[in-house]
Amino acid sequence: MKLKLVPARTGIRWVREGMRIFWRMPLAFAGLLVMFLAAATALSLIPLAGNLLTLTLLPAFTVGLMAATRQAIEGRLPLPPVLLSAFRRSPRQTRATLALGALCAGALLLIEIIASPIDGGQLAELIAQHGENIAAETMMADPALQQAARAWMREQAVIVVLSVPVTVLLWHAPALVYWHDMPIGKSLFFSAVAVLRNAPAYLVYVLGWMAVSGIAWTGLIVLTGLAGGTGLAIAGLLPLSVLVMSMVYASLWFTFRDSFGADDPPADAPTFVTHDA
Repeated sequence: MKLKLVPARTGIRWVREGMRIFWRMPLAFAGLLVMFLAAATALSLIPLAGNLLTLTLLPAFTVGLMAATRQAIEGRLPLPPVLLSAFRRSPRQTRATLALGALCAGALLLIEIIASPIDGGQLAELIAQHGENIAAETMMADPALQQAARAWMREQAVIVVLSVPVTVLLWHAPALVYWHDMPIGKSLFFSAVAVLRNAPAYLVYVLGWMAVSGIAWTGLIVLTGLAGGTGLAIAGLLPLSVLVMSMVYASLWFTFRDSFGADDPPADAPTFVTHDA
């Protein structure tokens, strides 16, 4: 395995490849995502631990969708059992993947605890008092609501900023554990090195998906506005979200492949080389 350096324009190629492979088998990728979302919804019903369990399984799910992308590249239809790929290599790798999930869940919980005093749930309480269908005019006219909304936005900004290091550490870690049998510490280290050394490409990749999402949402609003109003927009929100999320997950394999030269990755230690393609 070789850690590769790629130019910034590679980020756009990752977006295009994710979209291309998704549209090759759209029902398969969307169906896999819906299965995970359904499982996550079911887990969320478990008091206290449900959301943490979902986050703990997220790295394994990511590996499953990356494996699905590889199958699609080979012309094979990804079937539901591919989501369990992370649990089929060895008990050691299964434990490591779940440990990464536990680290993810713990880190995000800590971030929530750190950021929660900024808003303190005020916005949710005020919206509950006014009713869930609160009008925008009411929001703009109520100083308390405006102040709570600003506090909530600051809280979300802090969460995003604090989540970046967690994302960098965990971006490739599950794939390195699964395809290269790396220990947890090494997988986190090399994930961070790969992302940071190729930061321009990953930044372009994130901005590319933000642009795709923005275009998709704008198109939905325009089309539903022409067809009949907000009801259709709300009805189309979930399918469109699944569509975009499925394409994003379908693209993850390409970020790993190009960052580590991992077309058919053996279980060996990485070396560092530059790559200009």
